[in-house]
Amino acid sequence: MTTDDDTVASEDQQTPRQGPRRALMWVFGGVAAATIAIDAGSKALVVAGLRPSEPVRLLGGVIYLTLIRNSGAAFSMASRFTLGLSVLAVAVVCAIAWFAWRRLGSAWWAVSLGLIAGGALGNLVDRAFRPPGFMRGHVVDFISLFNPYGEGWAIFNLADSSLVIGVCIVVFLELTGRRIDGTRVTKDQAVGE
Repeated sequence: MTTDDDTVASEDQQTPRQGPRRALMWVFGGVAAATIAIDAGSKALVVAGLRPSEPVRLLGGVIYLTLIRNSGAAFSMASRFTLGLSVLAVAVVCAIAWFAWRRLGSAWWAVSLGLIAGGALGNLVDRAFRPPGFMRGHVVDFISLFNPYGEGWAIFNLADSSLVIGVCIVVFLELTGRRIDGTRVTKDQAVGE
């Protein structure tokens, strides 16, 4: 038999946990949305202002802005599987959002997962809406390091950078024992696992 006091107590116990998680989901969504907006804005500027045959040299040649359209993944791999890459990106973003919704308890995890989801969605927007067609579009890449034509390092975009930074933060969090739910694993706990 449940009393009113039991109901109040269980509601009080749930509220603190759900409140921070809700705020962290806003952080996750805000970082993802900002990443998508910045990526889309940068690509719009590049497409409007750069010609593929005329790279722009910056910082004494450390960075070049070189417009290319990439049908594949990193380093133009899997260029024949653009539709598959699009489906994979949707699945990854859905998995990240579901995982965040269920377990998120850390601001750093919210930021890192937001960067990863925003990066994946930024490139997915290109695949969905750029030529040659829906979910087969080519991604706009434009940042080249040390060489104007991507020799030595792939030409990339801000969505790619966001993805890499997000993954690096996740690796750091895991290596330092910071879990997605906000708990921290100590050395003693790690030895016992």
